[in-house]
Amino acid sequence: MGAPLRVLLVTDWMPAHGGAEAYASALRAGLTAVGIDVRLLTSSAGTAAQGTAEFVAFGTQRRSAQAFLQVVNPFAVRQARAAVRAFHPDVALVHLFAYHLSPAVLWALGDVPLVMTVLDYKIVCPLGSKLLPTGEICHQPAGLPCWQSGCLTLPHWLRDQARYGCISAALERVQLVLACSHHVQRELLVNDIESEFLHLPVAAPGPSFRRQPADHPQFVFSGRVSVEKGVPLLIRAFAQLHARVPRARLRIVGDGPLRGDIERAVAALDLCGVVTFTGWLDPAGVDRQLEDAWALVAPSIWAEPFGMVAPEAIMRGVPVIASRTGGFSETVEDEVSGLLFSNGDEHALTHCLERVALGLAFPSHRLDEDVITRGVQTWSMESHVSIVRGHLEGIAGRARKFVSPAKLA
Repeated sequence: MGAPLRVLLVTDWMPAHGGAEAYASALRAGLTAVGIDVRLLTSSAGTAAQGTAEFVAFGTQRRSAQAFLQVVNPFAVRQARAAVRAFHPDVALVHLFAYHLSPAVLWALGDVPLVMTVLDYKIVCPLGSKLLPTGEICHQPAGLPCWQSGCLTLPHWLRDQARYGCISAALERVQLVLACSHHVQRELLVNDIESEFLHLPVAAPGPSFRRQPADHPQFVFSGRVSVEKGVPLLIRAFAQLHARVPRARLRIVGDGPLRGDIERAVAALDLCGVVTFTGWLDPAGVDRQLEDAWALVAPSIWAEPFGMVAPEAIMRGVPVIASRTGGFSETVEDEVSGLLFSNGDEHALTHCLERVALGLAFPSHRLDEDVITRGVQTWSMESHVSIVRGHLEGIAGRARKFVSPAKLA
């Protein structure tokens, strides 16, 4: 047997352990389990994979420093070159880089072939959300509209001309781009970036998970408590539902910048005790919150790039109420695994909540077993790792085939 494939996993790592970080951790473990030698290059702005990263470049959450480091992070350049010298990767698998590592990290990898997975909009949107100040979804490519629409101040826009020029140039070095949804694939193409679609994997429920719907309408939100996730919209819609169905309850699983505002809104609407907050929980804790749910509610006003919470709920037999534009329309089958409504439409969301609460939709409060089985097959980690492994081996193999004799000497 030959030497194992050497893969350098390159990704920013945020302070909070979100979907991108969970995916990177799971993929790192999955590739390692099939015999691939994986090393991690990340920044110090977050947890650096709970301290397990082999190569860590300086990063910070300070806006003043980010103004420069997001264009060129010299610490990331140094660590990338160190990784190439010490590890000799056959291929680099790049996730997030625009927040902390900067596009310069891709150039610093030299002749190492690159595969990139795109999990969000950051490489085509300075805000990373494709959401306008009006709350509407932006449909224009990045550039002058970012300033004209009020998304960026003039100094920020001018800074980002250099930043996105560097990103565009760096992307020319990438041999393969993998998009997490067809929606993201289309957004990339609008910005002249070609990609292939690849389903993200979703963790199966733990062995202790026991599905037992509550004896009252129980709704669950799981995620970041922020504007783009639609939490204010959800509170307004739920208040209308509760006026008609007083037994209905809502549980907010997660945390974020709007939590204080949401708690005050709940108090003002006299919903204390009806709407409860758990804060951030580990995966097993989230599973426990889904055991009695009549539906998971994912009311994002932005177009979710993928939206991990929806397939997680479906694999656990929980119907999903979700906004239509974005990745949810690809993971939630309307009237089969959930209900879809137009992003930002409060009346439509209230109607969906009411249908579930009154038993007009999903009267058993469970999904059919065949729906769950299809979800498990579609979002399997094993099949995802197999596909990613094939791409990595193919790119690395072609690079070896065309390597110059001088480099072999």
